[in-house]
Amino acid sequence: MIYEGSYYVEGERISDPTYWNEDVAFHIERTHKLTPDKPCITIKIPFDRLGLDDRLDPVVLSDFALRQWVGHMDALNEWIYNRSRSDKDNGAFYCFRPTNAVVQRNASFVEVLSEKRYLCLMITVQLPYKNHDKAMRMLCKMLPKEVEEFIAHFDHFRLKAAFDLANKQNELREWLKSSDYCAFIANGSLLPRNTDNNGPLEGALPFVSPEDMEVEICGVRGMGIKRGVTVITGGGYSGKSTLLDALNSGIYNHCLGDGREWVITDQSAMEIAAEEGRAISNINITPFIKWIPNRSAEQFSTDYASGSTSQAANIMEAIHVGCKLLLIDEDRSATNFMIQDAKMRSLIRHEPITPFTERVRELYEAMGVSSVLVIGGSGEFLSVADQIILMDQFAPKNVTGEAKKIGEPDKPRERIPAANWEIDRKITNDRFSSYPQSSGTEKLKVSSMGYILMGDEQIDIRGLYNITSEAQLAAIAFLIRKIAISNQDRVIPLQERIRKALDDMEREGVDRVFSSFFPGFERWLELPRLNEVLAVLNRMKHLKFI
Repeated sequence: MIYEGSYYVEGERISDPTYWNEDVAFHIERTHKLTPDKPCITIKIPFDRLGLDDRLDPVVLSDFALRQWVGHMDALNEWIYNRSRSDKDNGAFYCFRPTNAVVQRNASFVEVLSEKRYLCLMITVQLPYKNHDKAMRMLCKMLPKEVEEFIAHFDHFRLKAAFDLANKQNELREWLKSSDYCAFIANGSLLPRNTDNNGPLEGALPFVSPEDMEVEICGVRGMGIKRGVTVITGGGYSGKSTLLDALNSGIYNHCLGDGREWVITDQSAMEIAAEEGRAISNINITPFIKWIPNRSAEQFSTDYASGSTSQAANIMEAIHVGCKLLLIDEDRSATNFMIQDAKMRSLIRHEPITPFTERVRELYEAMGVSSVLVIGGSGEFLSVADQIILMDQFAPKNVTGEAKKIGEPDKPRERIPAANWEIDRKITNDRFSSYPQSSGTEKLKVSSMGYILMGDEQIDIRGLYNITSEAQLAAIAFLIRKIAISNQDRVIPLQERIRKALDDMEREGVDRVFSSFFPGFERWLELPRLNEVLAVLNRMKHLKFI
């Protein structure tokens, strides 16, 4: 191997920590400042060594290559494994192990250097304690040899299958955008998950669409869910929540073998739940909460929301970010927010809550926001639904006609005034900072307990069900920190700023927001959606929305 090391240009010392093994580069840098014994190495393989076309989609290629590379990392670790010694004593290789979602990552990406394309694989290496000879063998012999094995056995047949799948998935998504449908589940899909949540449950029944809901899209047949209000019902353990979870996962494409490759959902969809205890700042919740004692429901704020106010805020924030499909499971919802039957309406005369049953149709007709609801304990939604799916032992059946007769109310519902769905919020830069007050050192951490710690903030993100991985959560934390430290404006146009940052990450690489200053982070990042970045910001207690 050749080490570029340091050299001089016009008298200036230039450091280039890059090793070369023939035409493959190994770029070495610190993972973060407190772990010099655990460097980050980016392996850069020329496209021509792998026989790759320059026109290939970099996200699909990178995702496929990373999944292939994981097996080679396992082989490296098998060679050096010693069960009597820790990784710190023995040494180890680490790479990111992706979920089945196909997203842009920093663990594998495409880079252009001097007009030449490289497939880049990022790893970290724990160097063995006080064993320089072994460290040299790991970096200069074992790793380059395994990279050559990766190149030699790169599977072009499976790569083509991955691209064929991605192209068909994208065709389905494009069709969905211009159709009357908000989601599609292909026949043969395997929806139940195994205990590790990394593949289909062994023995799971393949999904079969009801005949009267079956559509064919781009040559793929399955169940189409039309825009509007859809109720999924059934008995306990019938597959209702499994179906909703599959729809929630369908905002991303999935790799071969996942079982949900052909579950395609409107990419703006968000799962909505009650989050008792979340912070809310200056948001209009009057469509659902008419008044609150001693507070304004039009500009509602609290550090500790109830179940109903939190679910109302979650829906309003989702609409504000452009969500066109709400996914709601009654098991995760506040009952008094979702329904109020006729008997309770006649008993309670002074009720500030307008239940979701009274707004769900208006939400679609006035705002174009569809809803898919898992409901097993109340018939209140049957009369307002456009389609009703009964799950029985994981098999769906269209029971819309029968359920409509059952769910017809005894007397017509009272008409309620139309809601004001508008939200116009910006934030000020007061206390929007990664620096705690009276401190000159930044603070940023993602807690395993379900919190992001930034500056003085402790952000509760346990109720965000659309975040795919810890790597995506880390990317959100670094992105928010970058916006905070780079902002010079008194009032921040939040969506505009986040969209630009996400566009930059997509174009220049997810890694552009990473900082090695903060210990405790793994090195891996995944590109998030605008929806989840804003959802995290909305839960900041000290942030001032105006």
